Amino acid sequence: MAVLIDPPSWPGHGRMWSHLVSDVSYAELHAFAARIGAPRRGFDRDHYDVPGELYEEAVRAGAEEVGSKELLRRLKAAGLRRPKRAANAD
Repeated sequence: MAVLIDPPSWPGHGRMWSHLVSDVSYAELHAFAARIGAPRRGFDRDHYDVPGELYEEAVRAGAEEVGSKELLRRLKAAGLRRPKRAANAD
């Protein structure tokens, strides 16, 4: 039961990005993201897109560093994966 983050290896908008997820609940994810200063607009269906500049802050705040495949595996195992065709609801 944790908040997970993968390395900032996803390019976009002139930066590198990480994914931040919870394997517990979206409420836990939103609270953690707010605590590290990730804006709510960064939430995309089931994860936050977090700029590389916030990666170390997320780790210091307690996010578990995992690879992208492990992050996705644990998100699916928790039943929190939302496919692209699903609504972006909480």
